[in-house]
Amino acid sequence: MKRIKKLLFFIFGICTVLIASAQQTIIKGSVNDGVNFQPIANVIITIEETNQSTQTNTDGAFIFKEDVPLGEQILRISKEGFITKRFPIVVNEFKIVDISDMTLEEDLSESHDLFTIMLSDDELDDDIGGIDNISGILQSSLDVFQRTAAFEFSSSFFRMRGLDSDNGSVLINGIEMNKLFNGRPQWSNWGGLNDVFRNQELTSGLTPSNYNFGGVLGSTNINTRASDYRSGGRITYSSSNRSYTNRLMASYASGLLKNDWAFAISLGRRWGNEGYQDATIYESNSFFTSVEKKLNDKHSFNFTGIYAPNRRGKSSPNTQEVYDLKGIKYNEYWGWQEGKKRNSRIKDVDEPILILSHFWDVTKKTSLNNTVAYQFGKQGNSRLDYNGTDLVNGFPEGGGSNPSATYYQKLPSYFERNFPNDLGFAYIAQQEFLNKGQINWNDLYSANISNTVNGGNAVYALYEDRVDDKQVTFNSTMNSQINEHVLFNGSINYKSLKSENYAKVLDLLGATGYLDVDGYANDFENNPEAIQNDLLNPNRIVGVGDTFKYNYNFNAEVIIGYAQLQFKYNKIDFYVAGSITSTSSQREGIYENGSFPGNQSFGKGKKINFLGSGAKAGTTYKISGKHVFDVNVGYISKAPSIQNTYSNSRENHNIVPNISEEKITSIDASYIFRSSIVNAKLTGYYTKIKDANEISFFFADGIGAINAFAENEFKEDANFVQEILQGVEKKHFGAELGIEAQVTTTIKLKGALAMGQFTYDNNPNLYLSSEDFTNVYLGKSNLKNYKLAAGPHTAYSLGFEYRDPDYWWFGATANFFSNTYIDISPLTRSSNFNTDVDGQSFNDYDQTLAKALLKQERFDDYMVINLTGGKSWRIKDKYIGSFVSVNNLLDEVYKTGGFEQSRNANFRELRDDKALNKPVFGSKYWYGRGATYFVNVNYRF
Repeated sequence: MKRIKKLLFFIFGICTVLIASAQQTIIKGSVNDGVNFQPIANVIITIEETNQSTQTNTDGAFIFKEDVPLGEQILRISKEGFITKRFPIVVNEFKIVDISDMTLEEDLSESHDLFTIMLSDDELDDDIGGIDNISGILQSSLDVFQRTAAFEFSSSFFRMRGLDSDNGSVLINGIEMNKLFNGRPQWSNWGGLNDVFRNQELTSGLTPSNYNFGGVLGSTNINTRASDYRSGGRITYSSSNRSYTNRLMASYASGLLKNDWAFAISLGRRWGNEGYQDATIYESNSFFTSVEKKLNDKHSFNFTGIYAPNRRGKSSPNTQEVYDLKGIKYNEYWGWQEGKKRNSRIKDVDEPILILSHFWDVTKKTSLNNTVAYQFGKQGNSRLDYNGTDLVNGFPEGGGSNPSATYYQKLPSYFERNFPNDLGFAYIAQQEFLNKGQINWNDLYSANISNTVNGGNAVYALYEDRVDDKQVTFNSTMNSQINEHVLFNGSINYKSLKSENYAKVLDLLGATGYLDVDGYANDFENNPEAIQNDLLNPNRIVGVGDTFKYNYNFNAEVIIGYAQLQFKYNKIDFYVAGSITSTSSQREGIYENGSFPGNQSFGKGKKINFLGSGAKAGTTYKISGKHVFDVNVGYISKAPSIQNTYSNSRENHNIVPNISEEKITSIDASYIFRSSIVNAKLTGYYTKIKDANEISFFFADGIGAINAFAENEFKEDANFVQEILQGVEKKHFGAELGIEAQVTTTIKLKGALAMGQFTYDNNPNLYLSSEDFTNVYLGKSNLKNYKLAAGPHTAYSLGFEYRDPDYWWFGATANFFSNTYIDISPLTRSSNFNTDVDGQSFNDYDQTLAKALLKQERFDDYMVINLTGGKSWRIKDKYIGSFVSVNNLLDEVYKTGGFEQSRNANFRELRDDKALNKPVFGSKYWYGRGATYFVNVNYRF
């Protein structure tokens, strides 16, 4: 009887399920690769003219079973890298529409994966300051504007919404890769690994992320899980005249094997003796491996190893005088040695990354990803030193002169100013610069060898500023589908950093020793110990490989908690998210600096703690499948970066006065239109930044205001100072538009527009520090309403693409840029500008002339035309592709950025200098590259 009851209950249950299914309208199916018929995951399935979409799972399957529209419908099947297809279906009430085994073919004309040389490997320089934020959109986003910004605007130093890259986050498997020192991601740590870094999930602006809170520029998570790579391999060769001349890459992924193992590997090399600028050597090797073991249906472990050592020669910003004489390819940092170009400034990055991840599907609706990462290695930036050679009567004497050919006392402008009645000196200087104009390495060797023969030490030395980081990061991320409408995301993140900072001797240029003292110390007459870089080892003679000049550590810890709820309904989606961050940092001095003896520089300084928080919310209202509105608001309070916390960490423990968390308020709103022909997105945004800090280092003449505030009289001579701006407020607002229209099956028109205004929004506090005084307050710097040097504030692009059914394509864009401004000097906008050395106002101060002198330079508008094209071939299940691009076809000459030199710190200095046709301390500029090319050939199997 019991068995009969069980059987009846079983039959009843089956019947109930069948009846329920019969009463439900369902669309289901699956998508396979058109070549190997393997299932394709993450294919987007959309019911056109509605707001409903879903994605295929790892088996390539999908299903719609709620609020399914009846009648004739169109299913759009799309995935980046594949040709989009549209399938007509008829949906009847209480029926199942099953369209299994649909196929997608690769888009052989797809070239988005080939463009990355134009950006992450080519245009970016970690030292210029925050330009690399566009790197966060290196995947082929569906957002038309972001694609255009990445492809077309990047070479002009364009910044998304005028913001630095520390306002966005880059993650690898949930581990944030932004550096604690400056808050920015260092993309060169994984450069040359394009093939295996395509699996990216982007969130733009404040929109929600499944991995972290992000910033006002959003976040990018790069997925390196081995089983998520499509099986197969690729070999790629590229040639260019931009940053490097050759690139070779090879990669292979196994997919998930029958024994539940998966692996992916990639090798790459980029090299060249010279890029577009003179003597910009490039050497880079890239290694990547990812190995995954699937233990069962719930647990999987994945190891990722990344090693991308790279060396590249830097290029210099120059004054207009130098460009007029030598052209835009000129680079002051190199000279000939034994018939070869030798660059004195080499950036050397060697920082391996090891990541171990545990993927746990706790239930069908809840997943937990635990990841631990360890990054270590070095960053080095080389340069020449010429402080002093020996001590005479206890003081450094006999130091070398500045070896740079662009040193102001060697240029014609210097002689025109100081010998206006005898321009023969200026002519001689001009001819010398035209005929030579580079570092004379032979003279440096001769000076060192001569001094050594006479019993002295090196006059010149080549050294590098070194940073050796060791960072451990742990991250735990949970995603849980609470019900059909509510998704929970949360994470806990911990970082621990030890950063060793020091100078290291690389080459003594023919000598055997170098005196480790500070030849620029200003107060050694009253304080002889001030010349000592390390009082614990006075007058030390260093050799190649030794540490000298400065030596200190940073120790930092960061703990972040993040939670988010996403709600999804037919007509409206919305989310709320919050985060809290605890940050601490401490400087530890290994050397005791002579100008800051005792605990001012040696040992552990004060531990600094910050508590940041964030809150954001947003909603998406779907009027129909074509019309969508989206609004996001957010508030972020975050700790200042280590770089903007310590005023002069190389010499002392001093921190920025009145330092506090930086506060950011932001809002954006978008209208999105999508149809079978036109896709468009219009966005307006507003961002306000408060309590930011900025620190600069430079030599300055005429700092008379110091005598009005400092206890001791200050000399008028040029002095090396640290300029501290505290409490800076900035305002960013504008609009973005991206639009594309598929006017025929082969022709697509596209356009993008970025219009913004990025300004200082207050008059921040200005402090100066040097070896003679610390954090002297000079009052307010009158910066309000001056424009930020954030690349072009206005940029727009018009173009087209032609894609032939025979898999060849051609495209052209015209890109226009305007409202690009120079980076102004805060010191000249302070009370120091009209203050004489006696602390009183200048008696000849002319307010009208002063206003003209302080007017911010706006660069000329310009247009750049870019061309792209290529051809692909399919041979059975193999592919051969080619891609060619030409940037700046018309060889337009244009300025992309620059900064005012702060050497002329007061009215008289600046007035006299600008009165010349060629200012001695004129602004320094970066110029864009002229016409350049990039050629790529790849074989996929």
